[in-house]
Amino acid sequence: MAAVASLCLNMAAHDRYIAIATDHVSLIYRVGDNGRLYQSYLGPRLTHESDYAGLPGGIEAYLTHGMEDYFEPALHVEHPDGNHSTELKYVSHQVSAAADGSTCTAITLADDQYPTTVRLLLNAYAAQDVIVAHTEIVNADKRPVTLHKYASSLLSMNRSRYFLTEYSGDWASEVNMSESELQFGKKVLDTKLGSRASMFMPSFFQLSLDGHSSETQGDVLVGTLAWTGNYRFTFEVDQNGLLRLISGINPYFSAYQLKAGETFTTPDFIFTYSTQGRGQASRNLHSWARQYRLKNGSGDRMTLLNNWEATFFDFDEQKLVGLMDDAVRLGVDMFLLDDGWFGNKYPRSSDHQGLGDWQETASKLPHKVGYLCEQAAKKGIKFGIWIEPEMVNPKSELYEKHKDWVIHLPNRKEYYFRNQMVLDLSNPQVQDHVFGVVDRLMTAYPQIAFFKWDCNSPITNIFSPYLKDKQSHLYVDYVRGLYKVLERIRAKYPDLPMMLCSGGGGRIDYEALRYFTEFWPSDNTDPVERLYIQYGFSSVYPAKAQCAHVTTWNKEASIKFRVDVASMGKLGFDIKCSDLKDDEIKFCREAIGNYNRLKPVILDGDMYRLVSPYEGNHASTMMVSGGKDRAVVFAFDVNPRYREHLLPVKLQGLDSNRQYRVAEINRIGGWPLGCDGKTYSGEYLMTVGLPLFGTTRLTSHVLELVAM
Repeated sequence: MAAVASLCLNMAAHDRYIAIATDHVSLIYRVGDNGRLYQSYLGPRLTHESDYAGLPGGIEAYLTHGMEDYFEPALHVEHPDGNHSTELKYVSHQVSAAADGSTCTAITLADDQYPTTVRLLLNAYAAQDVIVAHTEIVNADKRPVTLHKYASSLLSMNRSRYFLTEYSGDWASEVNMSESELQFGKKVLDTKLGSRASMFMPSFFQLSLDGHSSETQGDVLVGTLAWTGNYRFTFEVDQNGLLRLISGINPYFSAYQLKAGETFTTPDFIFTYSTQGRGQASRNLHSWARQYRLKNGSGDRMTLLNNWEATFFDFDEQKLVGLMDDAVRLGVDMFLLDDGWFGNKYPRSSDHQGLGDWQETASKLPHKVGYLCEQAAKKGIKFGIWIEPEMVNPKSELYEKHKDWVIHLPNRKEYYFRNQMVLDLSNPQVQDHVFGVVDRLMTAYPQIAFFKWDCNSPITNIFSPYLKDKQSHLYVDYVRGLYKVLERIRAKYPDLPMMLCSGGGGRIDYEALRYFTEFWPSDNTDPVERLYIQYGFSSVYPAKAQCAHVTTWNKEASIKFRVDVASMGKLGFDIKCSDLKDDEIKFCREAIGNYNRLKPVILDGDMYRLVSPYEGNHASTMMVSGGKDRAVVFAFDVNPRYREHLLPVKLQGLDSNRQYRVAEINRIGGWPLGCDGKTYSGEYLMTVGLPLFGTTRLTSHVLELVAM
């Protein structure tokens, strides 16, 4: 390994810097005189290489445990001789074009005392200003090593102040935004919930640099980890005011033994940097996701009617077929059968039994799922179905036959979350079983057009009968087992749409969304609450990925208000048409027609969050087509004040030099806005704005703008 140090010290001056660049952002590394790699810069793009020499030295790019730095390390390796230190030196780097069109920079680092190699891999997506980073840790020793910490990324920043926006909550109260200034010391965002990892906090954040940012102003870094399990973000401000940001799998109870010759690949840390505020950062990620990560990101999405709130567990074939007629009346694309259709020894009449026994309940569905598929086809709609294949009720045949497949402690009383437990996906037999749930249904009923894949329990009773003496592998191998199952499903059924559900927003990330076309943000479908929830998730995820359903939550809100809120995402209904009046049914049909016509704008356009619900009494969001020729504006009066001073709302994202005709759509009674039917320049709309708000509580308006 002596040649490594020689290579480092003899590099030409122009080779000492490694620049990863997008259209507007630069991330620059420097190889020091000691052969180690340092991050010198992260910020607006630097176009002149001659300026690199003036950059500060920076801190080590992938800080290791046991050396001279006093702060949180990205890597902690226990070597076979018991030594816990690692010193990484630069070996080489390569820049290549990746298969997806991004530019991949691979930097190889190695320890000159131990056969440990680390590769930092960074893919830059130029047009979206997105960088995706992950790490490969290679054990070239003849004996195993133990990884105690193994971060995906370490980024450092040297700015005057740092303001962190985090998103926290609980079931039915997801992604509540809060901002705090980072001071000296550490701030940690993490989860230890395993399968339902994001229940209290999803794996993303916004970081404002130098001062507070707004939707349109300020330097902002937005990051997220693509990992469907425990994660950790560590923000550490040192004594000099430098911020170190470490992202990766949570090392809690996850020490991982790496055998001789094995490579540990960390999940992707995905981030974007914006100098134009939070809105641009979100649009960067939305565009990147639709093009590169979200399953069928450029494809269509189906509207649907779900039976859950109409029936809960109380249904039979004829009741379901009747609800299919409601789907036809509404004009949606699909009928979705939710929980409660399976189990015979323990029929699924509540959430206390039957989970794991994926055979149709004979008393409810005597002609099985095939009959429902046939009836849906006769009515001209598609059929979808709910499953929760990773879970089991103790009161089930599966539990009775295969308790060894269940994550549980052998010598303690079992703990149940929502009356269920988690199957051990580290076990290949369990992986076969979970894949088989989907495969058997699709083989028997190939007409099934959609799966709602639920996951209602975090991992409790933390012990794997399969892993035996490697219990600290469970959290990691569970997720890897899940990915193996999802890969098999995608390989056999590549065009099958699936919803990623987890009792609401309990499981959402950009690795899972390789396999799912959409996710369920929350079981809370109160339209007022959904304004906040959808706003929060839009920080990172596009409208196309967010399922939004019209339900009976908050009956004070009109059907129009509920439909307008849900139309800002992937629209669905979970409602009994018998509860609606004829004019409300007519409105829903017309609104669904408008939604279908405007899908290319709503689901694929650029999102501009004009007025935040957190600002008080009103909210407004706007979607603009890529060609700036069409736009849709949603405006909501949530809780206006008496004699409130109302100002016009300035639109964004339009072409200043084009004329736009404004039409109010989704109307049901009442008077249209004063701008309905008028034409304005893009300049006027963005500089002066439109009077979108009023003083009547729970009122909504939807405007369609078309360039003339």
